[in-house]
Amino acid sequence: MSNRVYGQFCGVARALEVVGERWALLIVRDLLVGPRRFSDLRRGLPKIPTNILSARLKELEAFEVVARRVLPRPAGSVVYELTALGRGLEDVVLAFGRWGARLLGEAREGEVVTTDSLIMALRTTFHADAARGVDVVYELRFGEALVLHARIEDGRLTVGEGVAGTADLVIEAGPGLKPLLAREVTPAGAIAAGSVRVSGDPALLELFVRIFFIA
Repeated sequence: MSNRVYGQFCGVARALEVVGERWALLIVRDLLVGPRRFSDLRRGLPKIPTNILSARLKELEAFEVVARRVLPRPAGSVVYELTALGRGLEDVVLAFGRWGARLLGEAREGEVVTTDSLIMALRTTFHADAARGVDVVYELRFGEALVLHARIEDGRLTVGEGVAGTADLVIEAGPGLKPLLAREVTPAGAIAAGSVRVSGDPALLELFVRIFFIA
C-alpha cells in the first residue's frame, strides 16, 4: 500500500487506498453477484494476469473486504466472497456503473461482455420507482453463450444466470441492448431494424425500457 497512500485524512483518499488499484473494483463487481472461485474470477476477467488477480485478492483480504471460504464436501473448493465491509461497496459500484454507462459509446475492439458484468449492468440500470406494481419475468439472450433472467416483483429485482423457466418475454439483444437502454432507439425501431428480437408480447419490451435505462 505504500505506493498509493495519498497523505490525506479523507474518506475518499482512504477508499482509493483500498480499492483504487487497477482491477480491484471489477473484482468487487463480480463478487457482488456471488462467491467465486479463483478460476471463476479469472474467466470473468479474461484480460487480468493471474499474478495480478492473486495480488489484488490478497490485498482485498488484508483490508477485510474479501474473505476466503471452503465449500462443504463434496465440492471442497475455495471461494472468495465479500465481507460485510465489502458488501458496503454495492451502492458505490452501482453508482459508478450508472455514471460510466453514459460514457460507453460503441464497444472498442477486443472488449468483452461477461455474465457477471451483464447482471450488474441490469442492476445498475434498474429503476425501482418505475417498477412499482409490476410483476414480470424477462429472459435475455446475448448469443448462445450468455443467457440471463430478470424477475421483477413490485419494484424488486432479482437477476440471475440461465433461463427463466417461464418468461413473459424473451429478448435476444446482443449489442442492440445498449442503444435501447440509452434510448438511442425505440423498442419498435430496434425490432424493425433487427437489432433486437423478442418472443412474447412486444408491449413488454416497452415496459422493459421504462424500467431499465441509462439515466
